[in-house]
Amino acid sequence: MFDFIINSSLKQRLIVLGVSLLLIIYGALTVRKMPVDVFPDLNKPMVTLMTEAGGMAPEEVEQLITFPVEAAMNGMPGVTRVRSVSGIGLSVVYVEFEWGSEIYRNRQQIAERLNLVREQLPQGIVPQMGPISSIMGEILLIALPADPDKVSPMQVREYADWVIRPRLLTIAGVAQVIAIGGQVKQYRIEPDPARMQALAVTLSELEAALKNFGGNTAGGFVDAGGREYLIRNIGRSSRLEDLQNQPVATRKGQTILLRQVASITFAPAIKRGDGSFKGKPAVILSVQKQPTADSVALTRAVEKALAEMGKSLPQGVETPQFLFKQANFIEASVGNVEEALRDGAIMVAIILFLFLANLRTTFISLTAIPVSLLLTALVFHYFGLSINTMTLGGLAIAIGELVDDAVIGVENVLRRLRRNRRLPDPKPALEVIAAASKEVRSGVVYATLIVVLVFIPLFALPGIEGRLFTPLGVAYIVSILASMAVAMTLTPVLCYYLLPAMKHIDHGDSALVSRLKTWDERLLDWSFERGRMLLAGAAIAVVVALASIPFFPKSFLPPFNEGTLTASVLLNPGTSLAESNRIGNQAESLLLTVPEVTEVGRRTGRAELDEHAEGVHSSEIEVDLKASERSRESIITDIRQRLSGLPAVVSVGQPISHRLDHLLSGVRAQIALKIFGDDLDTLRGLAGDLKERLARIPGIADLQIEKQVLIPQYKIRVDYDAASRYGVTSGELLQRLEQLLAGERVGQVLEGNRRFDLTLRLPEEARGERGLANLLIETPTGRVPLSRLATIEDGDGPNQIGRENTRRRIVISANSDGSDMSRIIADIRAEIDRKPMPEGYFPLLEGQFQAQEEAVKLIAVLALVSLAMIYLVLYSRYRSAVLTAIIMGNVPLALVGSVVALWISGQPLSVAALVGFITLTGIATRNGILKISHYINLCAFEDEVFGRKMIVRGSLERLTPVLMTALVAAFALTPLLLSADAAGKEILHPVAVVIFGGLISSTLLDTLLTPVMFWLFGEKPLQRLLAEKAKESF
Repeated sequence: MFDFIINSSLKQRLIVLGVSLLLIIYGALTVRKMPVDVFPDLNKPMVTLMTEAGGMAPEEVEQLITFPVEAAMNGMPGVTRVRSVSGIGLSVVYVEFEWGSEIYRNRQQIAERLNLVREQLPQGIVPQMGPISSIMGEILLIALPADPDKVSPMQVREYADWVIRPRLLTIAGVAQVIAIGGQVKQYRIEPDPARMQALAVTLSELEAALKNFGGNTAGGFVDAGGREYLIRNIGRSSRLEDLQNQPVATRKGQTILLRQVASITFAPAIKRGDGSFKGKPAVILSVQKQPTADSVALTRAVEKALAEMGKSLPQGVETPQFLFKQANFIEASVGNVEEALRDGAIMVAIILFLFLANLRTTFISLTAIPVSLLLTALVFHYFGLSINTMTLGGLAIAIGELVDDAVIGVENVLRRLRRNRRLPDPKPALEVIAAASKEVRSGVVYATLIVVLVFIPLFALPGIEGRLFTPLGVAYIVSILASMAVAMTLTPVLCYYLLPAMKHIDHGDSALVSRLKTWDERLLDWSFERGRMLLAGAAIAVVVALASIPFFPKSFLPPFNEGTLTASVLLNPGTSLAESNRIGNQAESLLLTVPEVTEVGRRTGRAELDEHAEGVHSSEIEVDLKASERSRESIITDIRQRLSGLPAVVSVGQPISHRLDHLLSGVRAQIALKIFGDDLDTLRGLAGDLKERLARIPGIADLQIEKQVLIPQYKIRVDYDAASRYGVTSGELLQRLEQLLAGERVGQVLEGNRRFDLTLRLPEEARGERGLANLLIETPTGRVPLSRLATIEDGDGPNQIGRENTRRRIVISANSDGSDMSRIIADIRAEIDRKPMPEGYFPLLEGQFQAQEEAVKLIAVLALVSLAMIYLVLYSRYRSAVLTAIIMGNVPLALVGSVVALWISGQPLSVAALVGFITLTGIATRNGILKISHYINLCAFEDEVFGRKMIVRGSLERLTPVLMTALVAAFALTPLLLSADAAGKEILHPVAVVIFGGLISSTLLDTLLTPVMFWLFGEKPLQRLLAEKAKESF
């Protein structure tokens, strides 16, 4: 089949050139339209259910809402974990599904289950599904300054809610826009119980008067004079005067108006969160994208929309400012990796020219790069993959190998043409080129097949690491297969057009190659005498390298460099929003004193229906950094020191890394220790004890217990005896209290297209302890103070209750300070085992390390499977266990260099380094295949006999392609080696370190040891193979 492809390509030369040109043009056009993102799609299918429940305490939220919803979600097909948080007036349930499950089907199942649950929930409470967004979803944070000295916070929030938000939601790809900060406008009616008593007005009358205020109704049709008229009953009004003059009741022929029994004002809605920008109040808009949207294109569309809106801002409202743009990180990362691709290609060109010393052969070899890359882009486009750091990383790692197949072909064609020209009766160039291409074809195909086999373990990686590295494997394999196709079609055609007419074709090798061959010949002559000693030395080196692997520090992924930081400031729960804002402003002022910080923005608490359900004691500050001489670690240390004086728990991370941690364990930290049980006090006690013990472990940073603590509560306990004496049922009393204290939405007022709630609620001063005691409650026997119907206690209760898989749980979270993660985890496990937990309570340790441990185990097993498959492929080719072992001997030789390179560079053993080892196995095996195949071909077709002379000749003839392909592959990685912490390259740096080190050692040792092993063990297998397959090229 492959012979047919080579022959057909050489016959249809113009068609091959035309198709190649077409592919290049089409590929270049396609690349420009492909979506660009920082990482592949990392979304674990997850559905968030949010239920707003007024001012309900966490205990009631858990019992009445969270528990029924959780119970309905468990047992659904594909559900892996159900987590929940029951906070003040809010229940958030996270339902996680298996990787790869269809999110729309999952949502459909949940919708069906929710219909069954609705009847069990309190009246008027409806769970809502969060939109389909992605873990990398928060692509923008936009700040609208709302300084009360310059502009009304209510006006800014109104502009954000009713102008900016609807406009942004019309942009294709935007999933959600959440506003926090400012003041949400409401029409507030605050009844005065004393005046209501004086005028004998009941709360029911007040409610009835407010129902349907400011609404329009329909009046049907009427025919008049042959025309049809529509009747509209218009009562819509948004004037406060109309509301104030609304009649409530009539007493003794006198109309009582609303303003006589209540105060009516525009008031801000109760808020559970606030925002600020550079230390000044602001409304912060968080823009979340849909999972498949192109982040960069979407950011540009949002920027354009904001620029258009910026031309007609309301008076006093300042221009929106961008606080965080994921697109900046994406463009920096992708730009860096594109640079690595470009610089890698330049390195390839330089090395090829040094070896070939000829512009034509260099040009033919280099054409494989653009054609292979653009072919890969077309495959990506067809399968719906995006351009991201991992797909580009796969190409950056492969770029040196893309020319390998072409180089091997070109070098062999050139050698055969030289030999042909010296013959007394030269053959036609076409015939020589076809024969030369076929001669190396078998080795090329087998080497490529092995590279593909080696990558199989990557595709079986589970979870987030599989999602991260599979696209790298796809990119690598597709580009290598594309380069093999190019080597069998375009390369022979270009050889035909460019090589036979060369004037200096028989000038021999370049100066560099001649010198290398002289050295190699001396080295081989020296090594044959000391063969067994050299093999023993190599075996010892391999054993030492293997023995040192367990001593490497381990990590999951290299730390990213995002250019922005997220500082989390946690106060004690029960702290008021005003106090949180005050300390948050102090934190912002301190951060702005750090030289690298350009701007800061803070979000405290949570926005309405925001799944990021934090209490008002919690603040997240986004910190934008500019480039500086200091390393990221020293800047983070500086920030931690500056914020250490605040009365708060401070942790510093990066936005995307934070979200990756959140995806892995449901906690925004690298390590999450969860304690499960039933009693909240016991859980808090166990967590406190464990935290003290864990604090002694070196290397742990940002150690904190999830803020599940007791917060102050006013508890109004109904006195059933007193209530029955006054003729009030407990249900009626509780409902009245809820209406007055939590407030009740009695309608909506429309102002054009804008809707504002009309709420009924006691004034703030009547909701304090003294005000509550004197609150007048209507009873059949007249109004009585609340203190006669209930006792009012100043007590406490939990601020929130976390649950996971139907059990209550508390979380101790921590990060590592950059030291060896595997050691820290081992210490934590030892500490947990030292003291057993009470009956019914158990700990669970989760986080990045867990994913890394699983990945390492799986890669180890699959690597053995992969090696077995390589062995079978080689055995089917060479029919000899000895020859197969000689070829695969390059793999352990490569390991030596990789281990040395990791030690020198100080890299931990991460999943990225393991991917480097996988890639290396394929490249290292290729060298052995090229040499052994050539030895066999010399004996089969060129009348050589087994002996030192034949091995030396074969080694020297294969020295150029072997050294060239190895050095090209190694030096193409130098751009990734040199900038370890540049955005986008940090995850590829360990891969490059491993491959570079391994290629250097395997190439040097292969040059020395493969000929020696063939000399010692290869004679019998060679004779047997020649007898079986006399006329087949290898």
